[in-house]
Amino acid sequence: MSTLAIHNGRVIDPALGRDGIADIVIVDGRVARVGPNEGDAVIEADRIDATGLVVTPGFVDLHVHLREPGFEYKETIASGTMAAARGGFTTVCAMPNTDPPLDRRAAVESVLRQAEEHAAVRVLPLGCITRERAGKELAPAGELAQAGVVALSDDGDAVADARLMRHALEYAGAFGLPISQHCEDPALVHEGHMHEGWVATRLGLRGRPASAEETFVARDIALADLAGAHLHIAHVSTAGSVALIRAARERGVHITAEVTPHHLALTHEEVGFGSSGSQVAANGGGANGYGSIAYHSNAKVNPPLRSHDDIDACAEALRDGVIDAIATDHAPHAVSDKEIEFDLADAGISGLETALGLSMSLVHGGRIGLPALIERLTAGPARAWNLDQRPGLEGLGTLSPGAVGDVAILDRNAAWTVKPEEFASMGKNTPIAGRELRGRVLATVFGGRVVHALEGVAL
Repeated sequence: MSTLAIHNGRVIDPALGRDGIADIVIVDGRVARVGPNEGDAVIEADRIDATGLVVTPGFVDLHVHLREPGFEYKETIASGTMAAARGGFTTVCAMPNTDPPLDRRAAVESVLRQAEEHAAVRVLPLGCITRERAGKELAPAGELAQAGVVALSDDGDAVADARLMRHALEYAGAFGLPISQHCEDPALVHEGHMHEGWVATRLGLRGRPASAEETFVARDIALADLAGAHLHIAHVSTAGSVALIRAARERGVHITAEVTPHHLALTHEEVGFGSSGSQVAANGGGANGYGSIAYHSNAKVNPPLRSHDDIDACAEALRDGVIDAIATDHAPHAVSDKEIEFDLADAGISGLETALGLSMSLVHGGRIGLPALIERLTAGPARAWNLDQRPGLEGLGTLSPGAVGDVAILDRNAAWTVKPEEFASMGKNTPIAGRELRGRVLATVFGGRVVHALEGVAL
C-alpha cells in the first residue's frame, strides 16, 4: 500500500465548496481523506509540507497537441505530458491532427499504447469528425468511441459543410460524444495571419476578422440546437462569440466553451511590438507611443490574439461561467517552423508550462477570484465533457473521497521569469519569453505519485 500525505495547505476544491487549511491523504492512487490534521494519523507515508501554499485538484486540459504520431520533431507524448506535469495538468485531451490522424480505431489505440508506456500524466484522445480531417465524409464515431476517444474534432480546420456538420452532431450525440469545433470560416480567414485590426494594417499583413469566428459560432449553435446535440466551442477569442454563446446557453442549447490563457492575457499588439505592446496592453493603452515594429511569429496563433475589448469579454464570461474551461491549445513547434517569414510560420503557442502564470494575471488584477479560476482548470473542464463520469475517472477534477489522487501544489504569488530553454516541452515557441509572471506550480501529483517537483523548492 502506498500513501502520500500533503500537510497544512490551503486546499481549494471548488466542486465541493472547500477553501481552507487541510491535509490530503492519498492511498493507492485515490483520495482517502481531506480535512484538518488528517495526515497526522497516518504512520507510514510519504509527506509533503504545503504550508503557505495552495493545493488543488490536478488541472484538466481539454485541448493539447502532443504531435505524436507524425510530428515527433515538434513534440512527443513523453515531452508533452512532462510539460503538462510542470504546468499542474494531470489530464490532457490530445487533439487528433496527427499523421496519421485519429480517424480510425487502430490510430487511437496506438496513441493510448504510447501514452501507457511514456506519458507522465493521463492522456485522453479525441477522434476526428471527418476522415483524414478532410471535411468530406464522417469518421466512424461509434468505432472511435469504443476505442476510447472522449470527443470529436477536426481541430485546425472547421467543418465547413453545414449539412455534414449537422449530421456529425447527430452522429456524435448518439454515442455521447461532444464535438469540439474550431470556429473560423475558411473563406473569411483566407490567407489571413493575424487579427484584422490596426496592427495588421501597420504591419502590412492580411487579417483574420472577428466575424470569421462569429459566423461559424452562430451557425454551429443553430445546428446544435437543431440536432439536440452537444457542441463545444474551442478557443473562444471574440466578444461577439461570447455574446452568442451566452444567449444560446440562456435558451437551453447544449453548448460548452473554452478559452486559452493567451486569449485572456495577450493582445494582437504582441505580433508587432512584443513586450512593449504587452506592457501597454496591461495598462489599458492603445496605438500610441510604440517604437519600432517587428513580426513576432511566436505570437502567431489561430484564432489570433485579439483586442482589449475581446479580452475583457472573455474574462467576464470565464468569471460568470459562460465559458466552462481554461484550455491551453498547447501547440509546440520546432524553431525551423517559427523563425521564418511571418506568412509562412506555423501558428501556435507552447502553453502548458505558462498557463497558470498567465491565467493568474486575472486573479492579481481583481477580475476573477482564485477559487473560480481553479474551478475553470479542474471541475469545469471535467464536467463539461462528462470526463468525471467515465469509468475509473469518477470525481475527476475534485478531491472527493475515492477520486483519482491528482493534485497541483502552487504558490499563487511566486514571481518567475519565462525561460523557454528550460521548458520540458520540445516547443519553445512562446511570445512571453523573458517576461515575469506571478503564480507557479511547485509540484504535481498524479495518481498519488509526485511527477513534478520544481528544482530548488523544499516541500
